Amino acid sequence: MNLSFTNIEAKFKAFVLSDPDTSVGLGDTQFLSQLGDPSLVALTKDVQQAKELIGEISECLNSENLSFDENLDLDLMMRHLQIHVFFSELKQHGQLQRCRKPNGVDGISAGIFQLFVNDERDDDSRLSDILKRLQQAPEYLINELAVISEPITRWRDIELEQGEGLPDLFATILDWAKQSQFSQIEALQNAINHTNQALESYLLQLKQKSTIDGFVIGEDKVNELLALRQIHQSPQQLASMAKTFMQDTQTLLKDLTTRLISKYQLPKDTSQETLHEYLNEQFAAKLKAGRLDSVLDYYTDQIQSIEAFISKNKLFDIPAAQSMKIMQTPSFLEPVIPAGAMWPPLALREGNKTSLVYLTLKHDQLAEHTELGIPVMMIHEGIPGHHLQFATAALHPSFVRRIYSANEHAEGWTTMLEDYMLDVGYIEKDLVDEVRFIAKREMSRLVARVGIDLYFMTGNKQYLDVGLDIPFDSEDVFENAAKLLKQATGFTDGRVQAELNWYSTEQGYPLSYLTGNRLVWQLKQDLSAANKKQLDQTALDQAFHRVYLQSGCMPVNSLRKVFENEGYL
Repeated sequence: MNLSFTNIEAKFKAFVLSDPDTSVGLGDTQFLSQLGDPSLVALTKDVQQAKELIGEISECLNSENLSFDENLDLDLMMRHLQIHVFFSELKQHGQLQRCRKPNGVDGISAGIFQLFVNDERDDDSRLSDILKRLQQAPEYLINELAVISEPITRWRDIELEQGEGLPDLFATILDWAKQSQFSQIEALQNAINHTNQALESYLLQLKQKSTIDGFVIGEDKVNELLALRQIHQSPQQLASMAKTFMQDTQTLLKDLTTRLISKYQLPKDTSQETLHEYLNEQFAAKLKAGRLDSVLDYYTDQIQSIEAFISKNKLFDIPAAQSMKIMQTPSFLEPVIPAGAMWPPLALREGNKTSLVYLTLKHDQLAEHTELGIPVMMIHEGIPGHHLQFATAALHPSFVRRIYSANEHAEGWTTMLEDYMLDVGYIEKDLVDEVRFIAKREMSRLVARVGIDLYFMTGNKQYLDVGLDIPFDSEDVFENAAKLLKQATGFTDGRVQAELNWYSTEQGYPLSYLTGNRLVWQLKQDLSAANKKQLDQTALDQAFHRVYLQSGCMPVNSLRKVFENEGYL
């Protein structure tokens, strides 16, 4: 091992874990009782340290005697830091985006929520750390408010909506503390009261601030971000890719629609939207005793079914020490989790690799949870999707490959699987058309996400043209975006708005789904075409899955180099 590389890796790890929020989110234990510092002074210091480390990595990359893995890891460290600096220095209307994007609710709640639902220590230790965090929360909110000048209107509104649900979390924690006979129950009650008062003041003052509607970053910044993420297509090429994918998907949907109309003896002029609604009603998850949370049973059953199928067919290697927890989305997270989301295993936590799967359950959105859609969602979020991917990556010896965030790598893998698992026979033949119809309607959201993401970042309405022939004549960017998403997917209005909430806040993430899907399928096809090891199709699939999962987290174009290094390409 090169000594210079060892030093750089240690510095990189120390830098990443120096931020309390990041540290706790990765499963590190040094800041369990400490909130982060939201001030601009802390941000400036952080950016300077990142730039200095980028310089050192650059020097190390120019040295000799580096192995393939060391070169790859150094490149990943560099990109991680460059993306961090990119967003830290990104500006909106002449000021740092940080000053336009309120984050007080997440800043005080994310770590507390993790300590509450995803910490294997005893109750007293967890509650003690939660208490200390709550005692710091009022000052944190004051400091956060000082950073925010004129917030972006939509981002302000998201913060207000999330903030309204936070007292429910604190009340649940207090109930838990009482049940466990926490020794500092009075101090916890006082801390919750003070935090709720501070939160009310924070939200009120935030609501009174003047706001700005636009949040465009411009074409040049979009190109810069794509390059950092190793996405080599231009925005125009991504839009063209999305349009082609939509055309292909619509062709398949038309064929499926014709077959399903005949199967269910529906009127010949039944539209895709009407067929979608019909199937949702026919295959709706049934509530037990009127309880919304009884829908979770369908998901739990599906996990067991998928694992049995995978085990029988030996398609993927599943680590022994892994598990998933399925739970209803807490109220303060509902504005940003439209239907479901997965919190992956904490990358640095030893022992069992546990993921948390949140499902947003509302009476007016039960159409999002059906016996046709649930299998696809659990393939995506669970095994062999995100949970298996990140549970496996968390076992990698390289620090950067355990913690690297490559959205197109993660989402490309899971969306590829939505088709692959149907192709290899997971769904019984009698329902394949129904499930594929629902899945392809869902896949249409990937196209919409490309167009909307590019539109939000550039302000260019042309990116909304993904082949659906919709007029976008509103001056309200969210009205235009909602029109596209609604027609492309058939989502309920509530889900459309929740989807747009996070599209607007996670620049470059929404487009990564389809981009990743195309990159991963291309990689898989290239592997099959080359077949340098003369494997049959099953063995080739097994090899692809093994290398993809066991190489850790990285951009797909970096992963291609791993396949080349291992002799598959």
